Amino acid sequence: MDLDLHLHSSASDGSLDPEAVVEAALQARLDVISLTDHDTVAGVPAALSAAHGENITVIPGIEISTSLDDVELHILGYFVDPTNAALLAHTGKASARREDRLREMVVRLADAGVEVPIELVWEFVGRGASPGRPHLARALVQIGAVDTVPEAFDRFIGNDHPAYVPTRLLDPEGACHLIREAGGVSVWAHPQDRQLEPLLPGLVEVGLDGVEVFRPWLSRDRMGRIEAAARRHGLIVTGGSDWHGPEGGPLGEFRVHAGPVAEFLAIGGM
Repeated sequence: MDLDLHLHSSASDGSLDPEAVVEAALQARLDVISLTDHDTVAGVPAALSAAHGENITVIPGIEISTSLDDVELHILGYFVDPTNAALLAHTGKASARREDRLREMVVRLADAGVEVPIELVWEFVGRGASPGRPHLARALVQIGAVDTVPEAFDRFIGNDHPAYVPTRLLDPEGACHLIREAGGVSVWAHPQDRQLEPLLPGLVEVGLDGVEVFRPWLSRDRMGRIEAAARRHGLIVTGGSDWHGPEGGPLGEFRVHAGPVAEFLAIGGM
């Protein structure tokens, strides 16, 4: 069984709509995927519908942005109920705050001499999507300020860069509580090595259920260290590509095998 448990669609900052993500997963012969858009579950019903009757399972998911002492952490929620009232209330507030964040980043870019029309940014966001930095990055490419989306992050909008504005929404405890209220389990997305020892014990105390271990570009040694830390704390482990669309490479190029994430799959009866 092959899986990818970290995918994004145009409901947040991916380039394909949820139905197209499912189709790409089918073409890649993936057996299980999870749609984990940023601070929204708007794409989950469409993904579930697209998967109906097909040889693929879609796990309803979300990726919640949190901040802890000015450090931005992302918490993945799996097996969530996309109709849960508390979850939907959060996504509505999050979308408004993300819009405010993008406006502030556009102002900071202007202060740095880079004028980005806010209308162009909204064109990349599209209708009903949860706004994010990749939308602004695509606008920077469009106006010729940079050549690629990665360059936009490296020069302007990445963490600790001139136009960066942190996402201040929930703290990790609030995210874990919200995910649990929606019937799901919480997983720390793409943790940095230097964050593990100082932050993991506290995250476990506030209800974290797991850690994302298996990711592209990580060496086997690094994944082993992250997995060992998770196991020491009795946590489940997951993995995924954090795929945002074919411009970053084909879906399925990175995949996770069922064995290492068996405890996670058992939660969903798989």
